[in-house]
Formats: sequence, structure tokens, C-alpha cells
Amino acid sequence: MNQDKNKNLNEASKRQQCEVYSRVVGYLRPVSQWNDGKQAEFNERKCAKI
Repeated sequence: MNQDKNKNLNEASKRQQCEVYSRVVGYLRPVSQWNDGKQAEFNERKCAKI
């Protein structure tokens, strides 16, 4: 059981942060470069299936 737990910890430590891009006024920009207000607005968005 400890081996499974250690394996999960090792896998989690190998993860990298993913850069998220979104379209603003016709071009793509990383969300991390947006100001705080735009980032908050982005986090409130809901996805829709069309």
C-alpha cells in the first residue's frame, strides 16, 4: 500500500503547470499575462457545447 502512495506522490511531483491560452479581440494570449480583472472574468466563464 505504501508503494502505491509513493508512486502517486512521484507522479504528482513530475507534473508541470500548463499554460492556458484564450482568444481576446481576435488573437490568442496566455491567460497568465492578463490583468487580475480579466483573469477573474475568465475564471467565471462557463463552457458550452455547440
